[in-house]
Amino acid sequence: MAFYENTIVAKQDLGEREIKSIKEKYNELINNSSGKVVKIEEWGLLNLANKIKNYRKGFYIHFKFEGSKETLNEIDKKIRVDSSILRHLTVKYKRLDTKNEFFKKINN
Repeated sequence: MAFYENTIVAKQDLGEREIKSIKEKYNELINNSSGKVVKIEEWGLLNLANKIKNYRKGFYIHFKFEGSKETLNEIDKKIRVDSSILRHLTVKYKRLDTKNEFFKKINN
């Protein structure tokens, strides 16, 4: 099994319940298709560099997981038909960095 990071950009007008539902849906999908989620990070609502489907912002969810080609195929199939997802990116790594969280929310 290899290590992967998958970043999902969801529409900005989704509510907390829909965001939580997306997070749980893809967590279960990875775990049920011979994968194992190591860490999930919610980066929050961030500005997009360019408009995507008339959206200027997107809600970012970042998954760090172990998986196989089967896991990647299942994620890709589900994301293609999910209308609440604007973009996604999957990157393969030799090892995962679970200590650093680059877009961590700062509590004042």
